[in-house]
Amino acid sequence: MSVPLIETRNLKKYFRTPKGMLHAVDGVSLAIPQGKTLGVVGESGCGKSTLGRTILRLIEPTQGQILYQGEDITGFTGRQMAGIRREMQIIFQDPFSSLNPRMTIREIIAEPIRVCQLYEKKKEIEQKVSRLMETVGLANRFENAYPHELDGGRRQRVVIPRALAVEPRFIVCDEPVSALDVSIQAQILNLLMDLQEEMGLTYLFITHDLSVVKHISSEIAVMYLGQCVEKAPVEELFANPLHPYTKALLSAIPVPQLLPRDQRRKNIIRGEITNPIEPPPGCRFASRCPLAKEGCAGELTLREMSAGHFVSCAFAEGGVL
Repeated sequence: MSVPLIETRNLKKYFRTPKGMLHAVDGVSLAIPQGKTLGVVGESGCGKSTLGRTILRLIEPTQGQILYQGEDITGFTGRQMAGIRREMQIIFQDPFSSLNPRMTIREIIAEPIRVCQLYEKKKEIEQKVSRLMETVGLANRFENAYPHELDGGRRQRVVIPRALAVEPRFIVCDEPVSALDVSIQAQILNLLMDLQEEMGLTYLFITHDLSVVKHISSEIAVMYLGQCVEKAPVEELFANPLHPYTKALLSAIPVPQLLPRDQRRKNIIRGEITNPIEPPPGCRFASRCPLAKEGCAGELTLREMSAGHFVSCAFAEGGVL
């Protein structure tokens, strides 16, 4: 069996606050094979972005392991990580705030090439930048423009080649299309999929939009308050969701239909969100779950219900949900 390109084992990231430790990421284990996409979905504040940045060690983990090609990089020093930085990149959620407003588009894309010293000659760097701009469909006439002169779609087309400039193998895509129009979203998603097929890239795709994640992912992990509550291949998750939170997310996807309003079934989430600061043991969705019982107060772990389909729920066995 081949070793996953990226793997986490019981990964945790806590932040100290005046009221206690905030459990942003709490015991997440996942594995992403080479050339595949793992989609991570959940509502705002569930820890998706923190998970992605912790895997890249832009944020230091509190506990757990991060494995890259089977090697534990959790305790690597800055010098040891320098050799891996080239192979692990990120596409930030807001392209405008992640671009230097004082640099031209050509300078922005060329900067990581210079930092990593991939080429010595200026002409080679310029040729590399031109190829990258052509790859993502960014016209050469924008090479001397500044970020504020571009629209959202073109800015995102600048962030992507900047991430590709050092020829990475793994990219964290942190909601890369959330701020774009639907038509531009489709263009960026198709571009990312084409680049993955062409270059063999591996993605951790973070989003709150299940329609988007279905389009690009091979497997989906659903997060709630720092924990992974369900993980399955994309077709299996959409056809047979097991966790009540996953069902509620899927029912919220807008579907054009002519049924009267009272015949449209929606799983509406009610109740108070569990405090993520020093949360009590047990299911963190229990306070909002219509099926919650005493068994939800105990320790829960992901259980494999069918091939590749894992869920953390006390009542998922035997199709009780």
